[in-house]
Amino acid sequence: MKVDALPIEDNTNGWSAILPARIPKASLNGDVSADWLVVGAGYAGLAAARRLAELRPENSVVLLEALAIGEGASGRNSGFAIDVPHNVGSSMEELEQAAHYKRLLRAGADWLEQLMQTQNIDCQWARKGKYHCAVSPRLAEKVLSVYEHELKSQCIDYQVLNREQLRDRLGTSYFHAGIYTPSDGLLNPAALVRGLADSLPPNVRLFENTPVLDLEEGTYFVAKTPLGIVRAKKVVLATNVFLPKFGYYTQRMFPIASFATLTSPLSKPQRMRIGDPEEWGVTPVNALVGATMRYTHDHRILIRQHFHYAPGYAIPASVRDRVRSEHKRVFDARFPELSDAKMEHFWAGTINITRNGAPAWGQVAPKVFAAGGCNGVGVVKQTIAGRLLAEYASGESSLLVKDMMALGAPSSLPSRPFLDLGVRGYLALERWKGRSEY
Repeated sequence: MKVDALPIEDNTNGWSAILPARIPKASLNGDVSADWLVVGAGYAGLAAARRLAELRPENSVVLLEALAIGEGASGRNSGFAIDVPHNVGSSMEELEQAAHYKRLLRAGADWLEQLMQTQNIDCQWARKGKYHCAVSPRLAEKVLSVYEHELKSQCIDYQVLNREQLRDRLGTSYFHAGIYTPSDGLLNPAALVRGLADSLPPNVRLFENTPVLDLEEGTYFVAKTPLGIVRAKKVVLATNVFLPKFGYYTQRMFPIASFATLTSPLSKPQRMRIGDPEEWGVTPVNALVGATMRYTHDHRILIRQHFHYAPGYAIPASVRDRVRSEHKRVFDARFPELSDAKMEHFWAGTINITRNGAPAWGQVAPKVFAAGGCNGVGVVKQTIAGRLLAEYASGESSLLVKDMMALGAPSSLPSRPFLDLGVRGYLALERWKGRSEY
């Protein structure tokens, strides 16, 4: 199967830009053989490679990443390690699977935290919790009430906060109400991915800047790269939005680009204007319309807002320019006291969406396994998906593996151009439903 689309490095990721420089590991040059080939070194791929190496220490694992570690989608998200069920758009599929997601997300978050500690990964990790906020009273009543019900039914700790309480904690009075869950974590995603990659077990060989151009099946799987070949007995595909390019989950997911802006560190006078708050993270009741925000440990503010359908994975410059201007308006509406703050970094990243919210996970062909379809907020989701995929591929069974299976499979999508019309209509409808959250 020839792969006709690859991730592109545009050197704009703000999370990696604020980190010390890192020298990538070498690209593949020549031919190698392995028991396992893992394609994609995001959260799922790193977790799968690590777990395979732990479960099968006598096996060799080759991990290929098309870009430098931390420069792909995994290093471009908002930096939330969310360990409670969470809705992204107006749909509530994940909340309907709350019992399964509770166990999965808690296990994923706990494993990540354990790895940060044992491997000395410095990613600015903090269990500061998450504020799930609504701007309008209508959506506060409609969405937050459902969210509260599910948290209560799952015995998850939370607090309901009004506008004044949120203002004291966040430094903005923009939100009508919110629900705070204290167990969620905040981090620099690029630093986390770097740390996970640089601490892999010795029987994992990682090659960066090594995209797979062709994957053929025979006595062995043969993955062709620009300067080499990998022959492997089994394959794990952790390419998320690019899974259909390998021939799997075609017409089961579609790519969406999201955008982020990160300010320069606020000065002490600027911080005092908003009450000099502690580090925090905000997710909106409808992330397809509202703004996800972070106030970081080094006093930066992140705005992540706007989703763009990107069927060809490319984002026109005109869209980038328009969204960059939108982010400034979003920022000013929430923090009018900080009109002099500098918007230092702006970037885009691509996620994939499935129609019914189910992940793309499991065995997709003889000796081929895949993990993708995160539907957003993928740090913990994809970490546990990758780990459990390795266990499943190794013949292990557990309650968590059964939880993954219980989430179902992505439902089918129409062919293009009907898909294009449907997705654009879906995004337009979400924007209309959540227009009060902008």
